[in-house]
Amino acid sequence: MTAEGCRNRREALGLYVLGQLAEPEREALEAHIEGCPGCRAEVASLEPVARLLPLADPERLDKVPAPPPDLGGRIAASIAAERRAQRRSHRLRFGLAFGGVAAAAAAALAIFVLPGRGGGEPSQRVVFESVPPGVAISASLQPKPFGTEIRMEVSGIRSGTLCRVFFRRNDGARVPVGTFRYRYGGDSDAVLSSALDLSRASAVGVRAGDRTFIQPVKSQPLTEEST
Repeated sequence: MTAEGCRNRREALGLYVLGQLAEPEREALEAHIEGCPGCRAEVASLEPVARLLPLADPERLDKVPAPPPDLGGRIAASIAAERRAQRRSHRLRFGLAFGGVAAAAAAALAIFVLPGRGGGEPSQRVVFESVPPGVAISASLQPKPFGTEIRMEVSGIRSGTLCRVFFRRNDGARVPVGTFRYRYGGDSDAVLSSALDLSRASAVGVRAGDRTFIQPVKSQPLTEEST
């Protein structure tokens, strides 16, 4: 892969670690990451930040933190500088990529500064029933102001297996949540997050290697904000 090819793909790395890529884009990017040390290192540096984002619960703070007063100006200046570089190099695709990364950064910032529903609602524990002998999969679903926090617990599968977590919406569509690799003898759980409100989910699923497991979730009442 050329440096230009990697540059065009790195626009999606931030969305990938946040679990916001559609399934075809995510699978194509994972295939690229497997063979690209540079992009693999970039994902490794972003994943710890993505895991910490769900912990930024405004209700645990005495005062909701506000962004620096000059943040908007600095972002606008950065965007303007990037656009000037685009005109000089005629790299239109790179300009579009920057817009995607800026949108992902804005979404992450919203987790810290925007209040919402879900902060005080109880979590729901889901135990997957249709699994092979010796395999155990469960999920703790916690409504949050930004959507839903998902803590997955897995045991009994082959170490190194890539696990893809998703929600099934009430209309039947799948919403990707994120991925993690099961490591035998290490941490057996992973904390992921989704912008999907739990009231809009009918089931949670895990694709572990080439097998998919799906378990229904308890229906949640729709609130005025989620309708």
